Amino acid sequence: MVAVLMASEAKRKFGAIASCSFDKGFYNPINKEALQEYIDNVVLPKRGKLSDQEKEVEHSDEFVEARRKHSAVESGISALENYGLDLCRDHGLCGFKRYVALAVLARNIQILGAIIRKNELKRAKRRKEKEHLRMAA
Repeated sequence: MVAVLMASEAKRKFGAIASCSFDKGFYNPINKEALQEYIDNVVLPKRGKLSDQEKEVEHSDEFVEARRKHSAVESGISALENYGLDLCRDHGLCGFKRYVALAVLARNIQILGAIIRKNELKRAKRRKEKEHLRMAA
């Protein structure tokens, strides 16, 4: 029922939510039915052997695309955890919000740094190639 509470609260706060994806651990028929009352595209994969009907649903384009997005979010969370942001040392809701904001900011700075470094390496490689061509001529 945690999934249903999360979905109903998200729908109340944000209104137009087209789809919502959960891990396999959240699956049960009651959750699936209740979630479909709040959200049009419920992505709730089932553990174990799937029936033909369940296979058809889980292999649909919408389902697969939503699962990919889910994986991207999980990847972002994992990246934050790997840099020591898996434990909130601040207290209270205000502290938690500050901690999350700083974690997201830190991750964004890390991504920007990687992009800048990649661009610098490309520029250095082009300079080296130009220099090599000049020396060969």
